[in-house]
Amino acid sequence: MSSLSSPKVPAPKNEPVLSYAPASPERVALERALKEQAANPVEVPLYIEPDGRPTHTGNLVDIRAPHDHSVVLGRVHRGGAAEASVAIETALAAQRAWIDVPFEERAAIFLRAAELISGRDRARILAATMHGQSKTAHQAEIDAACELADFLRFNVHFAERILAEQPASDAGLWNRSEARPLEGFVYAVTPFNFTAIAGNLPTAPALLGNVVLWKPADNAMLSAWHVMDILRECGLPPGVITFVTGDPVEISRVAMSHPMLAGIHFTGSTAVFQQLWKQTADNLSRYRSYPRIVGETGGKDFIVAHPSADATALSTAILRGGFEYQGQKCSAASRAYLPRSLWPVVRDRLVAEMRTIKLGPVTDFANFMGAVIDKKAFDRITGYQKLARDEHTVIAGGRSNPENGWFVQPTLVETKDPKSRLMTEEIFGPLVTAFVYDDAKWSEVLALVDETSPYALTGAVFCRDTPALLEAKRALLFSAGNFYVNDKPTGAVVGQQPFGGARASGTNDKAGSLWNLVRWISPRTVKETLSPPHAWRYPFMG
Repeated sequence: MSSLSSPKVPAPKNEPVLSYAPASPERVALERALKEQAANPVEVPLYIEPDGRPTHTGNLVDIRAPHDHSVVLGRVHRGGAAEASVAIETALAAQRAWIDVPFEERAAIFLRAAELISGRDRARILAATMHGQSKTAHQAEIDAACELADFLRFNVHFAERILAEQPASDAGLWNRSEARPLEGFVYAVTPFNFTAIAGNLPTAPALLGNVVLWKPADNAMLSAWHVMDILRECGLPPGVITFVTGDPVEISRVAMSHPMLAGIHFTGSTAVFQQLWKQTADNLSRYRSYPRIVGETGGKDFIVAHPSADATALSTAILRGGFEYQGQKCSAASRAYLPRSLWPVVRDRLVAEMRTIKLGPVTDFANFMGAVIDKKAFDRITGYQKLARDEHTVIAGGRSNPENGWFVQPTLVETKDPKSRLMTEEIFGPLVTAFVYDDAKWSEVLALVDETSPYALTGAVFCRDTPALLEAKRALLFSAGNFYVNDKPTGAVVGQQPFGGARASGTNDKAGSLWNLVRWISPRTVKETLSPPHAWRYPFMG
């Protein structure tokens, strides 16, 4: 029986951030979940079969905590080209039935998932993110609980707004717009650094009737598996989102060469995104339709301060923006432009505060920083630390210790060369490089900020002088997709600061907004003539 109602989805609200203060209920629950997950390793399968049963390849790889090499959190069954092919065919076979599911029923699946993530399973998803990605309790909370739940709730709201957008109708006509999904499958490639992004990239297209091949990052497989498990529990039908682990090159080769590739939803490195785009161009003639390409990649995010800036607020922004989650955020502050008049007080405050930063296992809640994600990241970041010691001035930090975990000290560097590698290349680690400029050269330094990096993701200006601030907004118009005034350049909130950048940072399709959801529909216009004409002659012919 079809429903005669016209449902309205619940109004979304941003999930409140819990404190995890000592002895608080959330702290007790989280500590219990951390112990349970450390003591009970999981086995992560693939989900690629039409009946929804897990696939075990037997090609197993350990999941280890970045901050403690001795802790094995689970084992992943790795797939390859064959499994990717099965996943695609399963997804395509599921699409027609998924399209036929009414929007409110599709939406309810993701709203249920948001309730579990923010409620019953909050400690579970946080513990997996802390263990597997070495996030502190606060960083895991704002990511895996709050932002992921926000994505799921707000995307339903944004989709409802898209469905409500309808064309005008003339007398005797009824014009309608239908939000069809894309024809084919969406390839979702997700990063290690945000559980929320990993959950959003496959679910946003799926909400609108698309089917998705989801390839999670190898080094965030624990939290990704928990997200997939929750979606399955909430009623996501088999095949709507297939979950494929294994060699990203093999899986991408299969996905990118398939004629039914309809879209790519990507967050990761600029080099990988550009390679996927090139593969799309090479295969363009074989596709059923032109694939939608949506990507957010790297950043070389800046903080630029005017002489009128508040030195204390500026120092806090550098500390939090540069060193939270070990600088492993696309939006993390990496280069700072500071006026000579403020440099001594800002430098001394940073040095003093950096001495108090505790670095260690995230299961110790006293630590502000954990470990970087893996050996590859450790080697890359310590290479930049060596470059800083050899060619620049290390003001604070600059050391590392891989003995028990991939630990890298927060590092502050001063450079005399504003075009050095430390100021231009993405480091993706806890290293901030400062260039000190003459106070009178505000206009020149703004031009320098704009032209130095190929990226344009996030940036912040600290300024209490209105004409100078207006000049900065004009000069840096294309320098950052998310632009912050007197605040750090990290911490975008779904529904409040839609996130994304342009230039080498991606397609700027703004995750956490209606603009991203629009990319996953292929609208159909329907014109119905209520009383069709019976005569073919026009009056002018008389």
